[in-house]
Amino acid sequence: MEVLPVRGFPNVPGFRSFSIPRADFAASLVVFLVALPLCVGVAVASGVPAELGLITGIVGGLVTGLLPGSSLQVSGPAAGLTVLVYEAVHSYGVGTLGVLVLAAGVVQVGLGVLRLGQWFRAVSVAVVQGMLAGIGLVLVVGQLYVLADAVAPGTMGQKLGGLPRLALGTGVTGSAVAVGIGALLVLLLWPKWPRAARLVPAPLVAVGLAAGATWLFDLPVQRVAVSGLLDAVRPPEARDWARLTEVGVIGTVLAFALVASAESLFGAAAVDRLHDGRRTDYDKELIAQGTGNAVCGLLGSLPMTAVIVRSAANVRAGARTKASRVLHGVWLLLFAAALPSALEVIPVAALASVLLHAGFKLVPVRALVPLWREHRGEAVVLAVTAGTIVATSLFEGVLVGLLLAVAKTAWDISHVHIEAHEDDGDGVLRVRVAGHATFLRLPKLLDALDGLPHDRTVVLDLSGLHHTDHACAAALEGWATERKAREAREERRLSGQERDGGDSGGDEDGRIATFRSTT
Repeated sequence: MEVLPVRGFPNVPGFRSFSIPRADFAASLVVFLVALPLCVGVAVASGVPAELGLITGIVGGLVTGLLPGSSLQVSGPAAGLTVLVYEAVHSYGVGTLGVLVLAAGVVQVGLGVLRLGQWFRAVSVAVVQGMLAGIGLVLVVGQLYVLADAVAPGTMGQKLGGLPRLALGTGVTGSAVAVGIGALLVLLLWPKWPRAARLVPAPLVAVGLAAGATWLFDLPVQRVAVSGLLDAVRPPEARDWARLTEVGVIGTVLAFALVASAESLFGAAAVDRLHDGRRTDYDKELIAQGTGNAVCGLLGSLPMTAVIVRSAANVRAGARTKASRVLHGVWLLLFAAALPSALEVIPVAALASVLLHAGFKLVPVRALVPLWREHRGEAVVLAVTAGTIVATSLFEGVLVGLLLAVAKTAWDISHVHIEAHEDDGDGVLRVRVAGHATFLRLPKLLDALDGLPHDRTVVLDLSGLHHTDHACAAALEGWATERKAREAREERRLSGQERDGGDSGGDEDGRIATFRSTT
């Protein structure tokens, strides 16, 4: 592994020489370029100054990035919390945001200490792929407007409805489209030269060339603009803490904590499937996310989650250790605080191209057809999860996907096999039921039992059942009771107690039917 030597301070206690893998150094720059527009865009969409989004991104790199949990997952402000943050700011004010985020972080740390993060290991592969696909689609649709320097509608439905007008050039800046398409072409073509791509990642080349062309020709396109990073820091005041006694504020804190935890841990499951390195410790990751949110709350900034777009970009850029995510926080801090003018050279359309490229990679287009042929149920779960995310939100989409996956699994394991055979000589019909008897297969089970001949002695063997739920147990007991009652009526009829020809239970040939059950 190639490393970049970074000299420490030998004469200063606590400092020593160390090395950064070259792949992590390059990946950190790629993640920085991906994180920058997300930090700014999420902040603006949340109704707060853009600098607050950058502060959250910096904390995600320098604080959460150093903590154990997931080595390659990158944290920062996420679109999944945009609606919640906007409503909280609208209801309680920007000053209360820090208290809300800090309290949510404490809740997350508590969940991690109680080891509740382990429950997120049980995530269906189809749900994870659907989550990636849904995020990719949402990202692509939103960044199409950014690439064209056009004003994006508020909701996802409006964005989808506005795509035809966008394609016709309504509200589009031609120079921005040219810059964006040029950068996208570089992203697609640069990897064709593997040797060059190993030295300099394609996103760096695309953004660098776009920035150079914008500066050289003085193109009228939107550029990144950041100022007043320190002025944006707003530590909570005493009156803000007092609002934690309000029921609505407590509900918002719990919503922040649960949604942020779900996004982070679902994202961890997705990121683990993108690389072959060390798996995520879910409880430690939850504690790391909570610690980061607590720090963000003290600074009065946005809440953070692990962001799948940045994390996927980090993995695909070749990151090997947590150094890449820590360094991405350093670049955010350095450029946003010390060199804001350097950011103003970068056209937003070029950054949108980087996100478009990353979004397309999250949609498993090539895997859909084989998945449909071999596992149609999994394909349905994937499609429904992705579609729900696009139609509603990330959290709701994942929740629907999980419920659908559970229902599919319950259906798959509810297999009941019914075998009937006649013993030699005694005329007894032996029926063996095996498998999992649940309410999902109850109609099949009852139809088979009701179809047994009424004029035969039946031995029902239930020893092959691995599981029987309450509905099936009650149905089997009812069937046995009814069969025994029919037997009793038949015996009374033959003994002359029912000379009027009452119900014979269907035994028209007059032979006695008895029932025995073996469990």
